[in-house]
Amino acid sequence: MSVVESDKDTRYQQGPWDLSDLLPAPDKETLKQSLGKIEGTVAELEAAREELSPEMDPERFLAVVRLWERLVEEMSVVGGYAGLWFAADTQSEEATTFRNRVEQALTGFENRVLFLDLWWKGLDDDEAEQLLPSLEEDADLRAYLEEQRRFKPYTLAECCEKTINLKDANGIQALLTVYSMLTNRLEFTLEVDGESKTLTRDQLMRYAFSPRPELRQAAYEELHRVFGNEKTILAQIYINRVRDWADEGMELRGFASPIAMRNLANDVPDAAVEALLSVARENVSVFQRYFRLKASWLGMPKLRRYDLYAPLPGATEREIGFNEAAREVLDTFADFHPRFAKAAERVFAESHLDSEIRHGKKGGAFCSTIAPRFTPWVLVNYTGRPRDVAVLAHELGHAVHSMMAEEHSVLTQHSCLPLAETASVFAEMLMTDRLLERERDSLARRELLAASLDDIYATVLRQAYFTQFEVEAHAAIGEGASPDEIEGLYRAGLDEQFGDSMEVAPEFAREWLSIPHIYQTPFYCYAYSFGQLLVLALYRRFQDEGEAFKPAYLRLLSWGGAARPQEILSEAGVDMADPAFWQNGFDLIADRVAELERLPTE
Repeated sequence: MSVVESDKDTRYQQGPWDLSDLLPAPDKETLKQSLGKIEGTVAELEAAREELSPEMDPERFLAVVRLWERLVEEMSVVGGYAGLWFAADTQSEEATTFRNRVEQALTGFENRVLFLDLWWKGLDDDEAEQLLPSLEEDADLRAYLEEQRRFKPYTLAECCEKTINLKDANGIQALLTVYSMLTNRLEFTLEVDGESKTLTRDQLMRYAFSPRPELRQAAYEELHRVFGNEKTILAQIYINRVRDWADEGMELRGFASPIAMRNLANDVPDAAVEALLSVARENVSVFQRYFRLKASWLGMPKLRRYDLYAPLPGATEREIGFNEAAREVLDTFADFHPRFAKAAERVFAESHLDSEIRHGKKGGAFCSTIAPRFTPWVLVNYTGRPRDVAVLAHELGHAVHSMMAEEHSVLTQHSCLPLAETASVFAEMLMTDRLLERERDSLARRELLAASLDDIYATVLRQAYFTQFEVEAHAAIGEGASPDEIEGLYRAGLDEQFGDSMEVAPEFAREWLSIPHIYQTPFYCYAYSFGQLLVLALYRRFQDEGEAFKPAYLRLLSWGGAARPQEILSEAGVDMADPAFWQNGFDLIADRVAELERLPTE
């Protein structure tokens, strides 16, 4: 991404990102120097092994932990470069080779210093407390050390942990690399106005938002045809992913369920996730009510799954240039708070944004935070549709969140997954309200509100049902389920989700093959539902309190991962294990549906 200065203005242009802040180049000599630096830090830690004792000087222990902190940042820089280069071109042999070499080297380093983590977790509570730094001395390191001890019951002997690290690097992670390479090389063919187009997935799915029903249908049919052709391979990758997850998490570590492993990593109680998923299933009627309303606007007796994101009649589907999109997002952030806009502008100014469409580039969008001293890197695939503007705001919201917490340690900057969506979803809602404030035409307002509800559905209910599918699929695969049986589970979830409000074509039963999160990060998806419902509650407070709301919200973001989620949320008056909290979010969604019902139809 480049920023072009002119006499009058700054223009934002699409392009690749610049990774030189991490490494000057990915050549052998640079890598050798980087790995040599890490080797030196690892050797220092190894030399401190004999000093580790419950009776050691707390100041010396703190110095060892700070050495560990330095090592984590050094490894994050090299590993981050490897991951970002691969995401920019999943078909590059050089990027793949570099990534494989880095992963192999980092796994070796991690195994050599594993003793420190295991020793710390093995201490009795009283012994650990004697060594913990005070909040005044180093609050970040204290929070990190306390966090690590939550994993004590699930930690294995050193030889077992080393074996798992090697197994992950050369086994399941290698298989997931194959999944990424395979799915990002897929090409899709679509006929548009008599012209056959060869498209990437992101380009293809732009037509899912087309005002033309036949193009929406053709886009989805092509998506599921191409992924369906790879079903044998993709299903086997998923089945082995699930088996590996269960073997490590339940068989070896003793977790009660597959999802409990993710919940502990998120520091979210099992009961809170169960409450979220249960309340989501109880509120499917809210969205079904909206789908019936949308069908009436489109002149259909019933919505088809192809039409879920269809624009309303008369909607203006104009292409939005990247410069306009960037300015819209930055202006929206500035209206809320100058710190938001200043942080987001850094991503552009430092060329940490990869926004162009390229063959082999990783699909979708993400934000990657490497370490506090670096501005985060953001990847989007910008095609010019209005939804892409919201995606840009979302990912820049992630970047702002990271930069709000950049005063913390590399060990505590990252918030847990459910809270990681707080700034990103909030940014999308700011965008929607900005557009609504400028719009006086009732039909245009209806279009904006409907698009907002489409997004809320995709973030709340759709993600909750992805997670529910994972719960059922992990259990079924443990019982030896076949790919067809897994497909049946996914279809049953679609039937429950949409009821009689929508016709769902048979090919959507294969949709699970094309959901990267369930492969790469099992049970990630409930974080989206969690974040959206949390933001709905926070946003309602912002509407009620105005400027008075902002200091507390900025503080919430500034915590990063330096406090436990329940501590952070308690400041916002949230009890995440209370079903009433989640129901409140759905009540706010129902209010938005009611607002749409009150708008004139013509």
